[in-house]
Amino acid sequence: MGGRAEKKILYPFLASELKELFNLEDALQYGLVPLRFGSKDSTAILNAYIDLYLEEEVKIEGLIRHFEPFTRFLTVMSLTHGSIINIANIARECQVKRTTVHDWITILDDLLISFEIPIFTQRAKRKLSSHPKFYFFDTGVYRALRPTSLKDTESEINGAGLEGLVAQHLVAWRDYTNSSHEIYFWRTASGVEVDFIVLGKLGFWAIEIKNSTQVRQEDIKSLETFGQDYQEAKLLLVYRGTELLKKKNVLCIPCEKFLKNILPDQPLW
Repeated sequence: MGGRAEKKILYPFLASELKELFNLEDALQYGLVPLRFGSKDSTAILNAYIDLYLEEEVKIEGLIRHFEPFTRFLTVMSLTHGSIINIANIARECQVKRTTVHDWITILDDLLISFEIPIFTQRAKRKLSSHPKFYFFDTGVYRALRPTSLKDTESEINGAGLEGLVAQHLVAWRDYTNSSHEIYFWRTASGVEVDFIVLGKLGFWAIEIKNSTQVRQEDIKSLETFGQDYQEAKLLLVYRGTELLKKKNVLCIPCEKFLKNILPDQPLW
């Protein structure tokens, strides 16, 4: 019955669902897709998931004519995880047309393999960026797809992974919560950026993610800048340390504590 239809999306586990089973380091490496829990080899399970679902699902649907360039596209997009989408650069790396890249990103979004975060522009007082940021739906999938090279550092890989892990929690929280909320990021034309802006009935938060165990003064500058324009926003810095701190008007929260506090229909903090 069309009038009774309701769309529901089931996301990877939330930290609050796993409770004491949640481990931040483990989640950053292998993600929170349910099928990998209980497996003796999480890496093998994630690789099989990519082969049997991410690639085969696209083949079955007949959405891609030439699959080898699409496989290369998935690898390139893993390097875009947590970054602003640059269609021209991606097309050049994949050696395909810009329109093809746009179509392929749409396919990933439609199959719930990825999602995009738009720019926050309400009451804008500064010139802002216009392109959205890209994330795979699960950090483990991102890690399985991302190639490694001698130029890579674990900090760089984990930085994008940590941001993506928070992003997937925020998206799940938004869609599991009954009242309406929107998720954005904020970036000025001069490059000042706040990773996530969450706005809705339960609150208004600006959230910056830092893959570090210490909080430096420079780490909170972008949040302070946002706070100057939006004084009603609650400013949060989520980091890899263990102490709950207050730096001026910015609350600094250990990442594991923040993620475990994310519960549907409850304020983020």
